[in-house]
Amino acid sequence: MSSSIRAWIDRHRLLSFIAIAYAFTWTIQGALAYSGMEASWTHSILIGFGGFGPPIGAAVVIWASGGSLRTWIGQMFKWRIGAKWWALALGLPFIILSLGVLLFVVAGGPIDLTSLGSPFIYLFAMAWGTVWGGGQEDLGWRGFMLPILQESYSALVSSAIVGVTWAAWHLPLFLNATTTHGGWPLSQQLLWMVSIFAGSILWTWMYNSTGGSVLAVAVFHAGINAMGIFHPADQEALIPDGAPDPWLNLLAEVTGAVPLVLVAILLIVVYGANRLANRDPPTPQDAGLPPETESEAVE
Repeated sequence: MSSSIRAWIDRHRLLSFIAIAYAFTWTIQGALAYSGMEASWTHSILIGFGGFGPPIGAAVVIWASGGSLRTWIGQMFKWRIGAKWWALALGLPFIILSLGVLLFVVAGGPIDLTSLGSPFIYLFAMAWGTVWGGGQEDLGWRGFMLPILQESYSALVSSAIVGVTWAAWHLPLFLNATTTHGGWPLSQQLLWMVSIFAGSILWTWMYNSTGGSVLAVAVFHAGINAMGIFHPADQEALIPDGAPDPWLNLLAEVTGAVPLVLVAILLIVVYGANRLANRDPPTPQDAGLPPETESEAVE
């Protein structure tokens, strides 16, 4: 890469990161959507590979800026954050699930407790989700983009900006009929958007509160994603004769999103919108980026 291109990337760090992240993911996942490949393990692996756009974008920008890739990727191995935060990263998803199930039942949703998945399935989903099924994104969104934004904006505004960028980045999944996202009706897609914004606040809180542990965020992210395995909604009632019941599926989605929104609001009230934590948020230097020169900062 020529020195002029590296200099341009260094001057436009966020723009370069977003462009590379989108280009990588949309090329791979867009090609899958266009190919019409049937759902399979190969398809799932390729979808997950496309999800590496954000960390690849971050790595390129850090390298071009003369930063430390070791410092940046070290956030994924930052496990000494205290028992309290590991308890929250692992336990809060179950609390959110329990609240959602309670709301579902109170609203008249049918459940089947005999259909609960094996704990081993959950452990596999957690491991998969942390390294390939969503958690890998967090080295980009939280471990790179968020610290840059928080130099200029509050944690809440930064979370919203990340949320918009993160949500739009998923577009190829909505255009692929073989993915979960592609099979959702419009109402479910809109509820997913609400969940993305609430989740972005939760992930910011975890990242800032742990001093920049992307590992904790990825595990927390995977835990939230894996909660669907243990939702005891009666699948025969939700999808009678192979055709989804619109009302019951909407009810399941609404009651699943409400707890996320409530927890996000609670975090804003308790910790404040400025930092969403009881400590200063990580800086771009904590994420491996060198300080900008005065001329670059003005631009």
